[in-house]
Amino acid sequence: MSTFFLIIIGSVFVNNFVLNQFLGICPFIGVSRKTETALGMGFAVIFVMAIASVFTYIVNQYILVPLGLDGFMQTIAFILIIAALVQSVEIIIKKFSPSLYSALGVYLPLITTNCAVLGVALLNITKAYVLWQAFFNGIFAGVGFTIAIVLLAGIREGMKRADIPENFKGFPITLIAAAIMSMAFGAFSGMFGL
Repeated sequence: MSTFFLIIIGSVFVNNFVLNQFLGICPFIGVSRKTETALGMGFAVIFVMAIASVFTYIVNQYILVPLGLDGFMQTIAFILIIAALVQSVEIIIKKFSPSLYSALGVYLPLITTNCAVLGVALLNITKAYVLWQAFFNGIFAGVGFTIAIVLLAGIREGMKRADIPENFKGFPITLIAAAIMSMAFGAFSGMFGL
């Protein structure tokens, strides 16, 4: 049970892919203009990270390692798996939520190249997680991404009403807000000793 708790806390707060490992910054900045869009992107990333963690674990353990291909084919195989999963998610969102699909725009297919998704797959292998640990690490890494992107979206929505100096409006103030969030999330590592 303590391993499960450590995976949750570690994935969401301590080792947050966006705010502590700086992976997945493109969709983090690009989709965080509105809370609804950020939440939609977050759920898509949770789904893709969780499923990608399972599929990459299975492919690595039962195909790549037995054939001795895990060293140099791992990244290529993982990218292909992630690309196929993102295409599936894109088709599902387009069918069931056309408004979310149009709001996400180009950032939905960019989940394929979101290095946070590849990062969680590689981290699962590096930490030698078993299947259930890899699955939950994928879910909660996605939850951490979602929390970060929704928080930034809320901050950006609030900043629209703020009196911000002209030179800081737009992208500069967004980077400053993200940096402050990153420092705040960095404090979690001292709390849990992870």
